[in-house]
Amino acid sequence: MRHARGFSLMEVLAALALLTIVLLGVYSGISTATRIVRGGSAAIERMDEIRSAQSYLRTELAQALVIPFGENDDGDPIVFSGDDHSLRFVAPMPGYLSRLGPQLQTVSLVGDGKDGYRLEVALALLPPDGGDPQPLGEPEVLLRGIRKGAFAFRGLDEQGKPGDWQDAWTDNRRTPSLVRIALDVGGNVAFPTLVAPLRIDPSASRNGFTLSRTRRTTGIR
Repeated sequence: MRHARGFSLMEVLAALALLTIVLLGVYSGISTATRIVRGGSAAIERMDEIRSAQSYLRTELAQALVIPFGENDDGDPIVFSGDDHSLRFVAPMPGYLSRLGPQLQTVSLVGDGKDGYRLEVALALLPPDGGDPQPLGEPEVLLRGIRKGAFAFRGLDEQGKPGDWQDAWTDNRRTPSLVRIALDVGGNVAFPTLVAPLRIDPSASRNGFTLSRTRRTTGIR
């Protein structure tokens, strides 16, 4: 009888080496596919966050109202204020929140302590008696992970023609016609520069619209 011949040590080692190479290839492919899926999911989630923030800002700015929320040093009403990192205006909130009436909204770029910024909005109620706005809860974060950003404003000149973009809105008695928000969010997803028009006539408050002053001089409550 002949004895069955087994595998030699070299053959076993060669087979194990080949199997290892195959397994490494499979693992590498699975790992790459997993990273792609995770990266795609993160990008989609980030795009949804950006789209939501832009939709909110565009909608609220389009509904900005010429309602004073303060006075400047000359006693003139303030209906809109803004600089390169914040803006304030009055607008109604969407959905059931509109039951509280128009609210003062303060949109700001705030440092998050990690060499970056977050975009947030703070809400405040306007008392019927004309008192100081009352903060409504904590600020809501619209977007995180911002590297840098800036706001700009564009209005009409005395001839009614579009003026230049400004990094601060100084004529608080009226609203700008356009608000621009540019943010660098890093990563593979971009924040398209938002240029939001204000629906109301930006010259409406030029023609003697001084609600708080009118109340004070006429005694209207």
